[in-house]
Order: sequence, then C-alpha cells, then structure tokens
Amino acid sequence: MTDLVVIGGTGVYGIDRVQDVERVAVDTPFGPLESPLLRGSWGGRPVAFLARHGEQHSVLPHEVNYRANVWAVAQLAPRAVVAVNAVGSLDDRLPPAALALPDQLLDYTFGRASTFYGDVPEAPIHVDFTHPYDGGLHAAVARAAGDDLAVSRDLVYGVTQGPRLETAAEIRRMRQDGCGLVGMTGMPEAVLARELGLAYVSLCLIGNWAAGFRPDEPEITLDEVLENVSAAMESALGVIERLLVRAL
Repeated sequence: MTDLVVIGGTGVYGIDRVQDVERVAVDTPFGPLESPLLRGSWGGRPVAFLARHGEQHSVLPHEVNYRANVWAVAQLAPRAVVAVNAVGSLDDRLPPAALALPDQLLDYTFGRASTFYGDVPEAPIHVDFTHPYDGGLHAAVARAAGDDLAVSRDLVYGVTQGPRLETAAEIRRMRQDGCGLVGMTGMPEAVLARELGLAYVSLCLIGNWAAGFRPDEPEITLDEVLENVSAAMESALGVIERLLVRAL
C-alpha cells in the first residue's frame, strides 16, 4: 500500500524530497504510461509520483492517456491522490504563483476517453459526481495548507481542451459560468479516479492570469507560466509534506 501518490502537471516532473526512488515501468490494459512511476519514501512514508505529460513534457493535455495513468495509480492502493494542475486564474484573489484548491469542476473537453465502464469489471456505469473531489481529503489538504492556500472553497475549475490557450471571449464565458480557474488536465482524470474509488483532489498552481482577464497584462508566455508554477510548487511541496505528517 502507498500512503500518497502525486500526479504532476506542467513544470512538475519529479519531487526531489522523495528518497530511495525506484523507477517502475507499468504496462496497463490501456497501453503503457508515458513515464515510469517513481516510488520511494518521503519522511519515512511510502509515496509515488507520476508525470502526467511524461518526463520531457512530450504529451499534450488532450493526448494524455488518462485511463492508463489512473489505472496504474489505483494498483498502488493509495490512501490519497493529489493531482497537481497548472492553471490560469479568473479570480482576483488568485494571482500568479498562488495555490488554490478547487471544490467543483466544469468540463469543456471533448473526445477524451472518460470512463472505465465496459473495460474494468468493477467500474460502474454511473458514479455520483456531485462533489468531484474527495471531501475528507479536500479538508485535510486545506488544513495542511493553512495560509499557503489562497482559496479553497466555492472555487470552480473549468477544464478546456487545449493545447492552445483560450480566447478572451471564452474566458468571459467561463467567468459567466462561474469558473475561477482554467486548465486543461482536470478531466477526465477526476472522474476516472472516482470510478476506481480513489480519494483524489486537485492542488492548482497558478501560472498566469487567464486571457483577457486583466486587459493591461502582456501576452501570456510559457516562460512566465513555468516561472510562476515553479514558485507555486515550492509552497505546494510544503503543503504535501504537512499532509503526510499530519493527516495520512
């Protein structure tokens, strides 16, 4: 059994605090993973890490084999799964480099394999997805984060198809829909985790203001996003470490 699995997104391809790392190649019923599972220990606790986009960020958001990733994670029987997602902000409380913990999802993606039903015997045809993130784990992460977390309640993560960034008009529509965050990898990962009974939350790293949200902001660049994600990840590592020590 594994205490914690961290799934890393853009700019997060490993965790240097994990010790005695073992690289595990996994072949799944849904094809191979894009990167090995990294298993090791963190503070004496068994943990694992998976780079969602591959170790060289070679896989675009709409091309990620989410079913293979989630199936492989489930084989570790983790007590908790923390998905790290790089996102844009549509909320004045969430500047670049901040951390956020969404509690709701809006799915704008299309054409992604979004269920295990029919392929994994234990996968149900319907799952209750009213609250897409595990309530107990969400509360535990919020407690572990404390003041490091900018927002943890009434926050909606809108998931777009990618790989392009959104237009200003699309962001206006998403704001009208109630979204405070925009990213490309939150779905179908969350619902697949729910189908396999995993305790799963998303810890979001704010990489930029969303397109047009701040009209005076310059053009969004990858360098800017990666710099902000790197800064936010330093805070996220502290949150995850406290989660391990205090709650798992």
